[in-house]
Amino acid sequence: MKKNFGSNPWFYPLPVLIIVTYDENGNADAMNAAWGGLYDSDMVELCLSAGHKTTKNIKEKGAFTVSFADAAHVAASDYVGLVSGSNTPDKMKKAGFTTEKSSFVDAPVIKELPVVLECELVRFTEEGNVLGKIVNVAADESVLNENNSIDLTKFRPIVFEPVESGYYVVGEKVGTAFEDGNRLK
Repeated sequence: MKKNFGSNPWFYPLPVLIIVTYDENGNADAMNAAWGGLYDSDMVELCLSAGHKTTKNIKEKGAFTVSFADAAHVAASDYVGLVSGSNTPDKMKKAGFTTEKSSFVDAPVIKELPVVLECELVRFTEEGNVLGKIVNVAADESVLNENNSIDLTKFRPIVFEPVESGYYVVGEKVGTAFEDGNRLK
């Protein structure tokens, strides 16, 4: 029997996204956002409130990057979501994150996080969500397998569990998409 919990924002899994932008002075800023995902095959949608410095930076620069937090950087990834760049201008340094400029968009890339989407702002939706076009996906060679594909067991991205506010690592393969279901045909 299932227990009812009513209406709650419990969606599984919620990726831990680190949204990175440049501010008006060219300083890198990052925030932790769990409410976001693919909008289409080449777009992302992020649910960011208007008051975030990151949201203002996206409006100003028209670009951002989305890095996926990993198990090796849980504390740093959580930290950039706890403090605002408006009040803590050195939060990237305190997190231990270093950046380099994207080759594709006017936004920084966090060197320590191995997988990043480099995005151009498409528009803000009527609800205020950010729509961005993915112009490049980059992955550190350390998380690639012998076929030059991303290997989740090497990458070890984390997800946010909203009920108990936990971070959990992803990586165990339990099946093959577009294949396993064929056994039931």
